[in-house]
Amino acid sequence: MTYVGNKADLKVVGTRPVRPDGVDKVTGRATFGADFNLPGQLVGKVLRSPHPHARIIKIDASRALALTGVKAVISAEDLPNIASEEAFVGEGPMNFRDLSRNCMARDKVLYEGHAVAALAATTEAIANAALALIDVTYEVLPFVIDVNEAMQPGAPLLDDNMYTANVEPKPTAPSNIAKRVHFKKGDVAAGFAKADVIVSGTYNTEAVHQAYIEPHAALATANADGQCTIWASSQGHFMIRAYVAKLLGIEIANLRVIPAEIGGGFGGKTVVYLEPLALALAQKSGRPVKMVMSREEVFRASGPTSGASMDVKIGATKDGIITAISSEMRFQAGAFPGSPVQPACMCAFAMYDLENVEVTGYDVISNRPKVAAYRAPGAPIGSFASESAIDELADKLGMDPIVLRQKNAVNQGSKTHYGVTFPEIGYEQVLAATKAHPHWSAPLGPNQGRGVATGFWFNIGGESSAAVHINEDGSVSVATGSPDIGGSRASMAMMAAEVLGIPVDNVRAIVADTASIGFTHVTGGSRVTYATGMATVQAAQNVVADLKKRAAMIWDISPDAVDWKDGEAVPAGANAGGFDPLPLAAIALKAGRTGGPIGSEVSVNAQGAGPGFGAHICDVEVDPETGYVTVLRYTAVQDVGRAIHPSYVEGQIQGGAVQGIGWALNEEYIYNAKGSMDNAGFLDYRVPVASDLPMIDAVLVEVPNPRHPFGLRGVGEVPIVPPLAAVANAVSHAIGIRMHDLPLSPPTICAAIDAKG
Repeated sequence: MTYVGNKADLKVVGTRPVRPDGVDKVTGRATFGADFNLPGQLVGKVLRSPHPHARIIKIDASRALALTGVKAVISAEDLPNIASEEAFVGEGPMNFRDLSRNCMARDKVLYEGHAVAALAATTEAIANAALALIDVTYEVLPFVIDVNEAMQPGAPLLDDNMYTANVEPKPTAPSNIAKRVHFKKGDVAAGFAKADVIVSGTYNTEAVHQAYIEPHAALATANADGQCTIWASSQGHFMIRAYVAKLLGIEIANLRVIPAEIGGGFGGKTVVYLEPLALALAQKSGRPVKMVMSREEVFRASGPTSGASMDVKIGATKDGIITAISSEMRFQAGAFPGSPVQPACMCAFAMYDLENVEVTGYDVISNRPKVAAYRAPGAPIGSFASESAIDELADKLGMDPIVLRQKNAVNQGSKTHYGVTFPEIGYEQVLAATKAHPHWSAPLGPNQGRGVATGFWFNIGGESSAAVHINEDGSVSVATGSPDIGGSRASMAMMAAEVLGIPVDNVRAIVADTASIGFTHVTGGSRVTYATGMATVQAAQNVVADLKKRAAMIWDISPDAVDWKDGEAVPAGANAGGFDPLPLAAIALKAGRTGGPIGSEVSVNAQGAGPGFGAHICDVEVDPETGYVTVLRYTAVQDVGRAIHPSYVEGQIQGGAVQGIGWALNEEYIYNAKGSMDNAGFLDYRVPVASDLPMIDAVLVEVPNPRHPFGLRGVGEVPIVPPLAAVANAVSHAIGIRMHDLPLSPPTICAAIDAKG
């Protein structure tokens, strides 16, 4: 598919119409997961482990079942024992056996908050009382929380049958290291031998949560004929269908999933927690079951992203040419394998055209909740280490850090250390725009520092379906299978309107359920506007071709003699006849006499998603007495290919920056000596609020991706990649001390200042 001409030719794409779902959301009329109710529904609750690691000796639910109002109790014994098998559909790596055991512990609990049993009762009060009546006998086991400690030979083992994958020779003893990831290009030793300057350091990040506002929620029904339905908020209702069907042994055709609005996900809702439990309880009780997590449960029992410990070493010539990079990255996976260490190893150094690089990663389990995806999974963590080291290299060379990056920047034709050769990319343009921005040359005051960092995400396409139908009055319906998180309904309507040549107000876009549209991969990985947009555009193009045929039938001429322009069929030149233009509405009105309903459904497996690059500048002021950091100014520059709806693109960039700033300054999972999380709530787990931040300047660089009809590339992941390092570099410059560990909370900064003396 070719790129559509000049931006000036576009009439809808690139404009800023009102978001179609916006009014319902700001007025409170939108229906989220917890808003669904059915007659006779039961309240479902989960009993969770108080221990980070323990063997389950016995579960006795007799007292709970005797309580009036309790209709069903389940444990792992009521669910199929799933064999080891790689999962599909979700955003991150997952094994079905592990997924099943994460939803409900079998044999052992592996983290505080791990589900042990679940029940359904007629009221919430009865359900809560019944939880206390389930008697569980545990054999408490030693636990390990820290990733480096979990890798040691004598660490408590979570899985006696886990041997490190991708290691030769195959290990003879089990460990908590699930797998080794390795990328190598060139001769690293020779590269370091050529270096005039070498910097190295160890960098640490803590686990952080996506902190979506809406907790996980699900409502499930099971009919007597085996037909089941789930209503849920998620980033992929086809994912829910596939996972729940597998975990409960249900045929996919017997399970329908209806998407609710989603109150945030950021990758954390690309996996199931409550959905299989709600349906299992509905099957057992014969009544609808609704389950909603509390905020504390969200923190203790859903997936944050990894914390990590990373070593980076960079060598360069005195004029700033990088000669070699080596790195080792150790990522917490939580209780089951599947951390985003591989994309971290891929993305951390992808901004640089390197001859010699070697990156090794380790996926490590420990007694924490199983991690889930979080915007550009792994990339912000790896880039915190790499971009901090690059900044330190610039300091050591006495070189402008943007110039250093420009000297080593990848461009079209550069081959990455993980094997991909870049197509058309906009990294050099992003760096140029960043250096030219007034922010970069603005003066700083006392105790203030400026940091810059860049980031990369490869972006993905994948499987998507879309349908475009012409209604009887000429209005247009667009149905897709992608949950709308970042304004995709508006983007789909805009692309369809552009192809059809009609105002976007004449198009209505919906998110269809699993029985109403073809299979669609999750909303994640910055894929929806690209892949689902491609399906939408192709469906709209099919509709235009059909409309031209219908007009030809009405005029009794050849379809080749009909053009489509500005929402109307027109004769293709004087020889086609002197017919007046036929508007879309006029053709729709006669659809019954020209072949019937007008519409098209298209399913694609979209390839060619363009990589994305961004650069962020951050100014901070650090109070040397308290260690408190104030973010003074923030600018985020990003190649977006083409902004379909610029306001939503700017919002994505600003939102990613805010989340990254919180990750850098405040956010962390804090565990006590008993292996229990101490800050499982927004009072103690602090995310940035509006008063914490300046206005964030989002700068859109448009280097079109020729593999999409409108030149776009995904934008949702890149903006969370640079902030961790940008903030850390700014703080390091403000206090004159290189900071290696996140979060940069006041106690951490005060300790660094005190240690310096």
